[in-house]
Amino acid sequence: MSDLIVPVILAGGQGTRLWPMSRAARPKQFLSLVGDVSLFQQTLQRVNDQSVYAPPVVITNADYRFIVAEQAAELELALHATLLEPLARNTAVAIAAAAAFVSASFGPEAIMLVLPSDHDVSIDEGYRHAIQHAAHAARNGSLVTFGLLPTHAETGYGYIKANASPGDGAKPIDAFVEKPDLKRAQQMLAEGGYFWNSGMFMLGAGAFMRECASLAPETFSAAEASVTTAKSDLDFVRLDEASFSQAPNISVDYAIFEKTKLAMVTPVNFGWSDLGSWDAVWKASSKDANNNASQGNVTMNDVSNSLVVTDHAHVAVDGLDNVAVIASNDAIYVGKLSEAQKVGAMVKVLRADKKTSGLTEIHKTAYRPWGGYSSILAGDRFQVKRLFVKPGKKLSLQKHHHRAEHWIVVRGTADVTIDGVVTTLSENQSIYLPLGCTHRLANPGKIELELIEVQTGSYLGEDDIIRIEDEFGRV
Repeated sequence: MSDLIVPVILAGGQGTRLWPMSRAARPKQFLSLVGDVSLFQQTLQRVNDQSVYAPPVVITNADYRFIVAEQAAELELALHATLLEPLARNTAVAIAAAAAFVSASFGPEAIMLVLPSDHDVSIDEGYRHAIQHAAHAARNGSLVTFGLLPTHAETGYGYIKANASPGDGAKPIDAFVEKPDLKRAQQMLAEGGYFWNSGMFMLGAGAFMRECASLAPETFSAAEASVTTAKSDLDFVRLDEASFSQAPNISVDYAIFEKTKLAMVTPVNFGWSDLGSWDAVWKASSKDANNNASQGNVTMNDVSNSLVVTDHAHVAVDGLDNVAVIASNDAIYVGKLSEAQKVGAMVKVLRADKKTSGLTEIHKTAYRPWGGYSSILAGDRFQVKRLFVKPGKKLSLQKHHHRAEHWIVVRGTADVTIDGVVTTLSENQSIYLPLGCTHRLANPGKIELELIEVQTGSYLGEDDIIRIEDEFGRV
């Protein structure tokens, strides 16, 4: 068995508290909220030390498989495997499935560092020492969680009570505490001996599976069977849906850590945030002289203690204090920054209305393994999109029953196949794809292909696609 720690990165969450940027189709772990790369990519970078870590195992929703592959490739970092969850079942079965897979791949004595992919973490000597202490305890059979020294009375986190201090190494856990109200949080902060429950773990793969079999047998059976009957799909491992779906929808804290006698906590004191709300993003961001943080094209005048984020339009804010203004290309959220936790309630209101439910699910820009597209304009019987195709990539060979399309090349070179005939187009050239034709778009060049697509027809939904051949396994 290698002494290398196996990182297990949980990347399947669908958080909505960072709406309108974070949505079901592209949640917060794949967004660049602090820094130049996404939170998922930052997590990959934290375990990119071949003297300490094996290549990571990522477990994610099947819908995010190509985003995971693309963002890892952007960093030129190799993954050991990407496990695909067929449906959401919380962290207990996700970690159990990862443990079963790691045990089969690296041996049951392998040590796993389980990391959420959507946290902002500062790497310092304290962090490195905490990893070493936790790994030592895990090799001796403990199941270790990391507890963050609180910096303020926080009601959005669970707590761990322990007679310990940062730097002590792994210590016994006295109690787990649910998310408190403000009064209780203030009491715990004053008392000391309480730590934020970070959701990060150091576990022996075999030790965790044995405890899971004893304390959460339904989770254990579902996880083990989903790995045993998993199928390979391109570079991914699809966990068996019939088996996985039998697992209870329960967190690893409830299922294992609050019951096991093997649990210990490693107290730490490094920079950390789960970035669970826009005020958390504001706290983690650099600020100007008026205590404002901003991203994108922003102008502020007489504004203080605020966060303004835009990925499209130029946003100008004047004469306000304590506001969050978040502008995507199809929705804008404005609210009190200090009450940013209420975004989740707003998302529920939007989701309940058919007219706005789509705003919680998808962005105007949708990403695909070959590139993606943005919706520009839609009307009765027509739709205009901007398509972008990566160098060397091609869309599926497909046809539509209800629409015809016109393609105009804006940049790059396109190989267009229509009913077996290939035509090469360059900038400012166009082509017509009649209703029902079998067609394919490919980028043979070395720069990104960009084109405008005009769709016309009786039905323009994305489900009007009959795939005949596809290099990404979507037929």
